[in-house]
Amino acid sequence: MDAIRFENITKTFGKKVVASNNVSFSIEKGKIYSLLGENGSGKTSLMNVLVGIYKQDSGKIYVNGEEVEINSPKDAYKYRIGMIHQHFKLVNVFTATENVLLGLTRSDYKQFAKDQEDINGPLIQNLLDQGASKNDKEVKRLRKEIKDAGRFNIKSAARRITAICDKYGFQIDPYQKVYDMSVSQKQTLEIVKSLYRGTDILILDEPTAVLTPQETKQLFNVLRNMRANGKTVIIITHKLNEVMEISDKVVVLRKGEYAGEVETKNTNEKELTNLMVGRKVDLQIKRSTPKNVENRLFINNISVTNIDGTVALDNASFVLRSGEILGVAGISGSGQKELLEAIAGLRRYHGGDIIFHNPKKEKPVTLFHHSIAKIKRMSKEGFFHDKNGNKLDVSNTPNKIVEEMVKNEEIIFYDDEIIDLKDKKPIEIRNLGIKLSFVPEDRLGMGLVGSMDIVDNMMLRSYRKGKGLFFSREKPQQLAEEIVDELEVVTPNIHTKVGKLSGGNIQKILVGREISSSPKVFMAAYPVRGLDINSSYLIYDLLNQQKERGTAVLFVGEDLDVLMALSDRILVLSQGKVAGIVDPRQVSKEDVGLLMTKGGHNND
Repeated sequence: MDAIRFENITKTFGKKVVASNNVSFSIEKGKIYSLLGENGSGKTSLMNVLVGIYKQDSGKIYVNGEEVEINSPKDAYKYRIGMIHQHFKLVNVFTATENVLLGLTRSDYKQFAKDQEDINGPLIQNLLDQGASKNDKEVKRLRKEIKDAGRFNIKSAARRITAICDKYGFQIDPYQKVYDMSVSQKQTLEIVKSLYRGTDILILDEPTAVLTPQETKQLFNVLRNMRANGKTVIIITHKLNEVMEISDKVVVLRKGEYAGEVETKNTNEKELTNLMVGRKVDLQIKRSTPKNVENRLFINNISVTNIDGTVALDNASFVLRSGEILGVAGISGSGQKELLEAIAGLRRYHGGDIIFHNPKKEKPVTLFHHSIAKIKRMSKEGFFHDKNGNKLDVSNTPNKIVEEMVKNEEIIFYDDEIIDLKDKKPIEIRNLGIKLSFVPEDRLGMGLVGSMDIVDNMMLRSYRKGKGLFFSREKPQQLAEEIVDELEVVTPNIHTKVGKLSGGNIQKILVGREISSSPKVFMAAYPVRGLDINSSYLIYDLLNQQKERGTAVLFVGEDLDVLMALSDRILVLSQGKVAGIVDPRQVSKEDVGLLMTKGGHNND
């Protein structure tokens, strides 16, 4: 029997956006399905219809062969359907058990009592048939379980949670506070929370996005146990290797329409990609050998503290080199965000320093770059020369004369310009002549302005160069058109407000704008998060192009397979500390996963 059947489901947003168009397919009971599709193909929207977050405009949904009306997540639970979203809905100060019980109603407890009676009733009757009395210890215990299930009871709920964990292979402490849990434990709690309510059909949206390989393996073992117990699982994911590993069948959506269904054992990653995109796509990540590698950015023992006093980044040190991609791996919240923001001048750090080696030659020193004392010290060490190319030592020259020489541009850099970025704000870093581009994790909060159109967002990088009250829109408009064309941004036109575009298209615009400035250092935090396969590989190609142009690329990723294939070196962060810097050609994915959780390997 089919657990779910969609019949001609259509869902639109406004007059122009069609999320699902006449979609029809079935989900068999007791199997694991993967739901694939490009950005905007309607995967999450369709599942949101199934769990009552959205209401379809037309079409029918059948659960276990019966047509149903699902108008809210509460209705979905009534039909034993639950969904685990990418952003967990947990209360940090509550325990696991308290979070599970949160939101339950009297009717829920009545159903729990009925379910427990269905389980315990035959056991009690069997004991009575064997001659046990109604006051027998075991009979009384079983009756108490039925009674406890029908009312709010922390200890009873904790016992039931433990029983669920034992049944499916979860590892969770019913009395542990959420704020003490890892990302993996929080996800586990969300699944247990759903199973506690009697879910038979479980939907997971990008469940492995923030998990280590070891945690992913553990999750897949749990999902297999759920399947063995008759549960139906639907996974929304972009990771084709995981689709091939865990699913029984794959349903593909393309541009809001049903594109096909295949048995996983009868297909491969390339065929699935072609089905998703509608044409052949090259899935090969090309990693060229680094050339003309030079040390570009020195991160020396920097630490970052959060507002609440907790340490986000602890004594981090490494070197970023031009002409290579340094990948950053780590469990979510290990200091990745704070590291990039500190380098970009968006967050203050303490202890240590960040030193930039500017490859520009023959550049006059300025007092904006260094103090008189520093100029004297560096000149003694042989960093400067005069206009004739002769070494210049002004260490014993009076300060006033040195200052005059600086103003007259008589002190020239002998080698790469060495700039200390300590306490430098982004605008100061730019004024120093450092071309540093940053694609932050928060696309609209820090990267782009949603209420402005694409052209205006292009102007954000160069508006300070304008004179007076008026700015030229000619070059920003040209750049906007190039990015839309080259990165295949889906938009009505370049004057569309960025906030109205899909997350994937917003990301393309942000990456395109930052790369357009030909940076010496390019930093990107999760640049392909939420992007489909085709768009992701487009971004990977852009990162490689930057590397081959001599840019120093710092790439924070969440897909270890991609990090292993794309990076020349991988910096592993664990709880805010540098756990190691490894060569992905010489270590396994599992080695990196262990460093993410334990630390202790260095092969720079």
